[in-house]
Amino acid sequence: MKLFFLIALLIWTVMHVYVLHRMGQVPVISQRLPTWALIVAGVLLGSSYLSARMMERAGLGGISHVLEYVGANWIGILFLLLVSFFAADVVSLFGYALKAHISTLRTVSLIVAIGLIVISFVQAWRTPVVTEYEVAMRGLPRQADGTVMVVASDMHMGSMLGHRWATTRARQFASLKPDFIVLAGDIFEAEETTHTEWLPILQQSRAPKGVFIVTGNHELYAGPEPIIEEFKRAGFRVLRDQSTEILPGLVIAGVDDVAFRRRDKNAAVAAVDRALANRAQGATIFVSHTPVYQERAAELGANLMLSGHTHNGQIWPFTYIVRMVFPLINGRYDVNGMTAITGRGTGTWGPRMRLWRRSELLKITLRSA
Repeated sequence: MKLFFLIALLIWTVMHVYVLHRMGQVPVISQRLPTWALIVAGVLLGSSYLSARMMERAGLGGISHVLEYVGANWIGILFLLLVSFFAADVVSLFGYALKAHISTLRTVSLIVAIGLIVISFVQAWRTPVVTEYEVAMRGLPRQADGTVMVVASDMHMGSMLGHRWATTRARQFASLKPDFIVLAGDIFEAEETTHTEWLPILQQSRAPKGVFIVTGNHELYAGPEPIIEEFKRAGFRVLRDQSTEILPGLVIAGVDDVAFRRRDKNAAVAAVDRALANRAQGATIFVSHTPVYQERAAELGANLMLSGHTHNGQIWPFTYIVRMVFPLINGRYDVNGMTAITGRGTGTWGPRMRLWRRSELLKITLRSA
């Protein structure tokens, strides 16, 4: 972890040096701001997110939440500035070509970055779109045909997405008239205190056949047991490497996120096996926060797999990097006869920004095949 932290800190520092150096070469900035002002701004902004986490652990909640908001959004802003300036450098061969126009090119890059930043903030603040699917499931009784579920993932509720936002989402759930709700992990942010006093808010998410939930990596980071107890007090059914029957002929199984296994592949596969073993007869929904081990789930007879975690990259063009790690990045897939659906997240992680596609809820209607 120490080595990882040092590498991450080095990369973060290099990103700031590059972006601030390029900003200092934009005439409108260089003529109005001295170099020392850019350096001070870079240090303050670059350290704000880490400082917020340290202050939170020290019990300085109010100050830490302000810093967290600034620092988290700076992550997205810096990334889009980096992409825009780097694109200009590629076009100009890092200043060796188009020398007469390099200042104009970098000015245009800054304008483009600002435009992308504004769009990403607007997209993130919009109401999550509802994406609808129909899924035919072998073994689903005819009397269960037309059963509707709503799926949310990656809500990341906490200091940035608070009670008002969560209450609005509960109303949105209800407007879709689901028979049951599935929460596919990362419901809370990795903050040690933000899951307290949430019980009345959680209890607003209801459905006739219940609310089913699996843990995500952020539940682990925050310390899972108090959060899981809060979910249970709210009446949610927490699926921890186990299955249960929603209604006769329809089973739901779920696993703790792979992060709980510290990236131990054998332990993760064993968890999938436990979740899908000795289950009741009928069509089976398998829920895993991270879209992995889908082939194993299909082999064990799951009809539908639901996941989140990827955020579809959240901020383009980061999408392409995420897709290299998680091929089932967003949308519907067929995995050896099993339908797999990955949602791009109902909330946002880190920056309250999305480029290009906004957050989503899934409304899935089940059909008997």
